[in-house]
Amino acid sequence: MSLAEEDVEDLYEHAPCGHLSTLPDGTIIRVNRTLIELTGYDPGELTGGMRIQNLLAVGDRIFYETHFAPLLALQSVVREIAVDVRRADGTRLPVLLNAVMRGDPRVIRFCVFAATDRREYERELLRARQRAERSEAEARELARTLQRSFIPPALPEIPGLQVAGAFRPAGNGDLVGGDFYDMYETAGGWALALGDVCGKGVEAAVVTSLARYTLRAAPIREPSPSAVLSALNRTLLRERAGRFVTAVYGQLAPAGRHFRLTLSLAGHPPPLRARGEAVGEIGRPGNVLGLLPSVRLTDVDVDLVPGDAVLFHTDGVVEARRDGELYGEERLRRLLGDTRAMEADGIADAIVADAVAFQSGLTRDDIALVVLKIPG
Repeated sequence: MSLAEEDVEDLYEHAPCGHLSTLPDGTIIRVNRTLIELTGYDPGELTGGMRIQNLLAVGDRIFYETHFAPLLALQSVVREIAVDVRRADGTRLPVLLNAVMRGDPRVIRFCVFAATDRREYERELLRARQRAERSEAEARELARTLQRSFIPPALPEIPGLQVAGAFRPAGNGDLVGGDFYDMYETAGGWALALGDVCGKGVEAAVVTSLARYTLRAAPIREPSPSAVLSALNRTLLRERAGRFVTAVYGQLAPAGRHFRLTLSLAGHPPPLRARGEAVGEIGRPGNVLGLLPSVRLTDVDVDLVPGDAVLFHTDGVVEARRDGELYGEERLRRLLGDTRAMEADGIADAIVADAVAFQSGLTRDDIALVVLKIPG
């Protein structure tokens, strides 16, 4: 045997993968040293009439007969099929099985790569994906839990006044937004707050919680809506929240069959009042909160009479987009005018449904709103 032939033979015997040759029925007729070391069999056991099918685990043996062998007969080559080889000691070895029929159709040549590391890598990838999916599900649930904490479970029942709130998160609700609303009873009537924190995510959620609970606590010391919003501004600056807030805060008191609403706006869209055929804004614009040490805010008194409907909303309604087109203030005014005869919850539902439908069901931003309606 020449030196070149010896090199080829040595390469075959000690290749980094197992080699074996079989007859068309799978009977093994030749194996290399690497395959012997991988499987633990004696050479005579493998070439003494054993078929390659007998080396495979039961499920893989069925797969070989029903898929691997027919595919090999059809196209003369099969590459990197993951199977388990049974070792002589009964343990399993994950391998990648390659086969080719070239030249002599009476001989099938197999190449067997040990895939223990690859299989463990794939398992680790699967475990990592499962962990990621669990984390994503937990994050979604956390987002929903946080978001629920920004919205009261129920609004107060007020004699002579219908009150309804509605909230729709952006997208599929996976990311916590900064929209919130609240309404609760006070010594002289009821307080109403609605706001929007810049941005989304955990940091925005922290600021939203801070804003909501500050607005609940401030009326104990502050007499007017503008003073309450100023207190929130000081809190945001003191806590270095790093995000600005727009808000509307109102105090509502009964006045016979009427209600007196005193409100102040801090960079927030003004509420809309529908009275008869007319729909107009109420309130006077003021500065956003959390940016300046001193803010310009104004209290405005509004009398609400039977038949009036008042809509407080965040910018997720008017800034909804469809193919570059804005939902807009005028569309919202028309809808409020068209639905003013409904009860408060019907008005709220109609506005949310219309804004969502305008965006083909996928909202770009959170939508929060509160409707006050004095029955006519």
